[in-house]
Amino acid sequence: MKRIGLIGGMSWESTAVYYRLLNEAVRQAGGPLDSADILLHSLNFSDVVALQKAGRWDLAAAKLADSARRLERAGADCVLICTNTMHLVSAEVAGAVSIPLIDIIAETGAALAARGARRPLLLATRYTMEHGFYAERLAQATGFRPMVPQAADRETVHRVIFEELCAGRVLDSSRRELTAIVERGVAAGADSVILGCTEIVLSLDPDALPVPGFDSTAIHAAAAARFAMAFQDQLRERMVA
Repeated sequence: MKRIGLIGGMSWESTAVYYRLLNEAVRQAGGPLDSADILLHSLNFSDVVALQKAGRWDLAAAKLADSARRLERAGADCVLICTNTMHLVSAEVAGAVSIPLIDIIAETGAALAARGARRPLLLATRYTMEHGFYAERLAQATGFRPMVPQAADRETVHRVIFEELCAGRVLDSSRRELTAIVERGVAAGADSVILGCTEIVLSLDPDALPVPGFDSTAIHAAAAARFAMAFQDQLRERMVA
């Protein structure tokens, strides 16, 4: 089994979901006592948020690149940035190491394409919805760009993420607000929804939406599990041969 390196803590609420999903996938593929080989470097999210607010993506990139190098030196065979927003600096992180970076946007795009989704509504932080990097890279991978909510709804999604979900608060009232935003997106023509913040799954069930929902956290974790378990499958094949 290959070793998975996680750059986490952004926030640790979603990183805990990654840990659970990765171990569940390995146990399901292996056996009841199997678990994933994981290295985790958990950052202080408040430091990262301060750089986001200041627009210092260069310093944020340096921080995450340093984390990736630490994971590689510790023996990781791949690295994941456990947040959508910080994939804004994924090129810098990937360039800092010789091991592969498993990209959440590429993996989510592949999942959308496989299901035939063409006009997804993107729910994410304001940075992810408004900066342009996510839409541009999704377009490169799939040929289409996501829709985003109207300005007031983008503000609501951003607030719920940072003030509630990242702080471990999951409120029914906010779930209703997010659901209403999805319904407005569907009315405007969305044929699917990208839960493009790793915490949103704490509030919204992708299988309970009026159109197909794509949980970026689960998609990302599944890609990492496949990477890790492929090596184990190859080893088993050689042993049988």
